[in-house]
Formats: sequence, C-alpha cells, structure tokens
Amino acid sequence: MKTTQMTLKGKAVPVTAANTVIIGAGAAAMNCAVKLVEFWQSRGVADAAEKVLVVTGGLPLGASRMSGSDKQTYYKMGTSPRVPDTAVEFAKALTSFGCCHGDNALAEGIGSLRGFYHLVEVGVPFPHDPWGAFIGYKTDHDPYERATSAGPKTSKFMSECLQKKAARLGVRIVDKHPLVRFITEGSGDARRIRGAVCIDRSRARGDDPGLAVFVAENFVLAAGGPGEVYRTTVYPRGQYGIHAPALEAGLAACNLTESQYGLASIKFRWNVSGTYMQVVPRIYSTDAHGRDEREFLVDYFPDMTSMATNIFLKGYQWPFDAQRITDHQSSLVDMAVHVETVIRGRRVFMDFLRNPVGAKGWEAFSIDRLGPEALDYLQKTGAMQKLPIERLRHMNPPAIEIYAENGIDLAREPLEIAVCAQHMNGGFSINKWWESNVPHTFVIGEMAGTHGVKRPGGSALNAGQVGASRAAEYITHAYGSDEPTESAAATVAERGLAETTLVDELLSRRTTAKATPADVMAEIGDRMTRYGAHLRSRTGAADALAAARAQYARLRAEGVKFDSVADLPAAVVAVQQCLTQVALLKAIVAMFERGAGSRGSHCVLDPKGTPMHPKLIDPETSEPLRFLPENEALRREIVELWFDPKAADLFAWHTVEPRPVPERQIAFEPAWTEYREGTIYKL
Repeated sequence: MKTTQMTLKGKAVPVTAANTVIIGAGAAAMNCAVKLVEFWQSRGVADAAEKVLVVTGGLPLGASRMSGSDKQTYYKMGTSPRVPDTAVEFAKALTSFGCCHGDNALAEGIGSLRGFYHLVEVGVPFPHDPWGAFIGYKTDHDPYERATSAGPKTSKFMSECLQKKAARLGVRIVDKHPLVRFITEGSGDARRIRGAVCIDRSRARGDDPGLAVFVAENFVLAAGGPGEVYRTTVYPRGQYGIHAPALEAGLAACNLTESQYGLASIKFRWNVSGTYMQVVPRIYSTDAHGRDEREFLVDYFPDMTSMATNIFLKGYQWPFDAQRITDHQSSLVDMAVHVETVIRGRRVFMDFLRNPVGAKGWEAFSIDRLGPEALDYLQKTGAMQKLPIERLRHMNPPAIEIYAENGIDLAREPLEIAVCAQHMNGGFSINKWWESNVPHTFVIGEMAGTHGVKRPGGSALNAGQVGASRAAEYITHAYGSDEPTESAAATVAERGLAETTLVDELLSRRTTAKATPADVMAEIGDRMTRYGAHLRSRTGAADALAAARAQYARLRAEGVKFDSVADLPAAVVAVQQCLTQVALLKAIVAMFERGAGSRGSHCVLDPKGTPMHPKLIDPETSEPLRFLPENEALRREIVELWFDPKAADLFAWHTVEPRPVPERQIAFEPAWTEYREGTIYKL
C-alpha cells in the first residue's frame, strides 16, 4: 500500500493505492477484510494485509454497529442435533416469496455454517448447550429452527470481534472519510471504478475541503442502507449509505421497492420485536403533549384475547405485512399505530408496567386467556409473571439493559414507538460471487440486493458474512493481489479531480444557496415516509417522484447553504440522498407500471381494493382504507434500475427473471479438477 502527496487544483491531496478498497465499517466489511488477508496468506502472499484498505465515513456508525432488535437474530443452516436441514431447503426459504436469485440463496445456505463458526471462533458469544450444540429457534418466515442470537447486541459483537481480528492481521482502517464520488473509466461492459474521492474531516479547513483519493484494482461496497431518507426510521442516526455515488458510477440496482418496516422506539432507535412484544405490554396513545391517554387498539379488535394475542404475535411477526391486516391479524396493530401517529397526530407508547387495558365490557387481561400459540410459548419459557416488565426481566434482561444504557428505564417510563423503516431488502445487482455489473466492484451486506420480497428474520446477517467471504475468495483467485503503480494512481487522481465536481459546485454556491442540509433532508424524509414507505399509492408515488426530481434539479442548480468546509460533508450527503430518493421513487413507480399490488412489507392503497378494517379511515375521502392484493405474477421478475442522466426521471429500468436455484450434479473427481484448475471462478 502506497500513499503519495499530490497537489491538485492548488490543494494538497493524499493519494493511496491498494489492491482492494472496502468502503464500510460493519460486520460485512470487516469480514471481507479478514477473509482477503487470510485467502492471500494461504496462497503465500507475504504482505497480504498491506493490500487491503478499509475506508469509512465513521467507524462507530452503521446498522450492524448500532441497531438491532430484541433478539438480533442470526439466521443460518440448522445446527440443532434433532432438526435436519439442507442448503437446498435453506435456498427455498429465501426464494419462496419471489424476486430472489436462486444461486445467491444457495450460496448463502452452503456458506452459512462456515461463516457462523468463523464468528464463534473470533469471539461472538453465541450460546451452546453442554455438548456444544447451538440450539436454534424459529424466526419470521422460517420453516426450521435456524435462528440463533447473542442477545440485542449480536451484530455489534460481530462488527467489533471482526474488527479486532482485522487489526491483529494488520489491516489498515481509514476513518472519518465520507465518500464524495467514484472515479470511473470506460463504458458499457468495459466500465471500471478506478478510484474513490473522499473528504478527510481532519484536514478540511479554510478553503481546503481536505480531499483524499483512494485508487485500487478492486472495490467492495459495504456501506449499508439509505436509512436517513426516511423521517420515521429505526436506522442509526447518520446511516446514509452510498447508493447515489454507486449509481452514478454505473452500478445497476434491483428490488429498490422492497424494504422492511415495523414498530420501533423513536427516542432511542431500536426495534421492539421479540420479547418486547411477547411479554404483552399495554399499548396506548396520548395527545402531542403526553395527555389524554387512550386505549386505541380496542377500536380494532373484538375482545381482549384477540388484541393481546396479536400484540404477542408482533414479537416474531414483527415486519409490517399487508397480508396480515385483515381478519384481526398482527399487522393490524401497525396500521392502528400509523393512524394514531400519522393521521391523528398523536403519540403511541408501550407500557411495561401495565398489562393491556380493554374496552368497557371486556374481560380483564389474563395470560391464561391468550391464544394457544402465545400461551404455550409463555408457559414453556416460564414467563407467567404478573406484569410485562417482570416477564421481560425473566425472559430477556439484556432487552431492558440496552434501553438503560441509552437513558430509558423501562421499569419507570413508557416507550414511545412508531412504524419505522428498518432494512432494505433490495440494493445492487450482483452475480453468484457478489460482483456487480461493473467488473472488479463487489457489493456486500445491506447494499447487495439479495433478499427479494421477504426474508427470514436474521438472514441479512448471514448474507453479509457469506457475501463478504465470496467476494474475498473471488478477488483472491480470479483477480490476484497486484496493486496500482504509483504513476497509475497519480493518473487516476489527476483525471478524476480535473473535472468540475460536486464539491466544486457546492463550495462555489454555499453563500447564495437557500436550503441548508437539514432543510434538504427534512423534505426528503417527509416525502419518503409519506409516499415511499409501508403505505403507497400510484398517484402518490408519481407525484412524489416529480417533486423529488425537481428538488434534485434545484439542488444541482442552486447548491446547498452551509457556513464552512467543516459542513461540506453534510451538504454532499444531502445531494446524494436526494438522488437516492429519486431512484427509490422511480423504482416504485416502475412497479406500479407493472401492475404491482401489496407485497412484502408495504401496502398498496387503492379505492377499489379490499377494505382493511371499518375503523381504518382515509382522512381525505372519509372512506375505509382499501388495499390491492399482491400480484403474484411479479414474483417472477426483478426490476433493475440504472442511472441515466439523459432520462426524464434520471433513471432507466427493465425487468429480469430471477435466476433459479442451481441443480447441477457433479461427481467428486471432476469437481476436484474444476477446483484445482480454478475453473469454478469461470462457471
């Protein structure tokens, strides 16, 4: 790895060359760095760690560092000694709801135990029994007992343990360097990313933005999802992603319509899934000032047994699901919360000091009157205590501790919640080695669009680990360990910074611009939460896309208002998030053009659709809200989208058919030959 100082546009710019630059700081990024070094070392590369560079906008940031749910589930192949499992069955579970490539799903199944046991070895405290068996449990959309957990901080443990191993191996991490743009060359199939332009926050001062350039043969994008495009979100603060620079660099996106939404706390951003709901707390609403308490759920359920049982079921049916609204199912709870918070402007709280309160004439809450599924679970776990807080303390003390660490005492105060964006199932198109349509650029973690419409809870953590290992293996065996020469790196940097860039535009217009970064993000967040989240409509999405496109054009023409270069990263992010917003809304509109209905974790509203519930009223029409059922034919196609500055909406799109789960059968000897000769990386 070499760093040279250059002078470009009158400013000092450090240029660093490496074989592979990994952008991101989470569990997937760190695992990829570790695996690259280990694979190269196994092939006799002496200075393997010097060839890998991890670049991040903020090491403590990122979803796997800071967010999670009650259990923070890790989904893998079954390890229970009495429940058989196969990788093919695993792949079927991942692909069963459509829009998911079968070869990625099979690879995730085959590689899951390899990744899981690696995490155990680096120190993630997954529990096992006295004989060493990692006993599993069922999670949402899971037909087997594949799930396990190290508690609420599972993904945090993963990131930290993998980072420690990367440090022991000698991997260099460059922190506080948010990405501005990629430097590319070529076009079509010959297009390549050659460099990344970042802002070094420690060097930005005066009129010097502190630019730094990283040049590499390979890039691995692992920067997570664009969580801050939503106003109501459970993503960690500062989780912006790098979707816009990746799209501008030519990467094709897929399934951008598919995200997960669900109930989460908003003071401290955390999913209230798992035992938070399974202990059956009281859920009530107040006015904006915390007064006028109301047991609003009683409007939607016929009796205490139905209401309390569905609160319990939200524990492992946590993601909002349009198919679970009617007939008094668990996602009716999400819709009721949405009505209170968004339509009525009230606040909703979970109270662990009281059991659910019913309507006049209802029987009082009693655990013994819960539905069979809930009662059986609570009996088996011994959670029959009198109050929710006592049941939570019995079943999962760390669930209380995680809030206490963030200034919230569940034994003394209620928890404010809302329906929040939580995870993007779509992302960027990849092949079976997690390589994008741009050669030598790989996408792993939440940025990789591998999940399809629905996924078993916890499968994202497994996908990140498997994808990281697959990308590292392919880079090692197919692309080698060479690094750009010093002169080649200088050429890339000079060419990339010679042209007028977004940084130049923003710096020149910062005093005349009208909108601050906060103004820009507020407009984006309001629009996406209202039109691009769990409730969508054809006209709403079309209008939102037009407004987003106009906002982006305005920002590029007028700039963003900020005071000093220290604020430049926020201005850059605001423009990037605006373009990301356009891409997301364009994908939603494209799906409407394909005849989409409700699916996954979003609901398509339509006045001609099926009524949700008599009390769920459209405030504009005073009629019951109605939704379209899923168009299951669309499970057999994936919308791919790519940046096209000449297009009316800045993006073009087409559909592709999901690749099937491979059924190739091969004897050991020819398989051994393929492996020895390296042809497995060409098949």
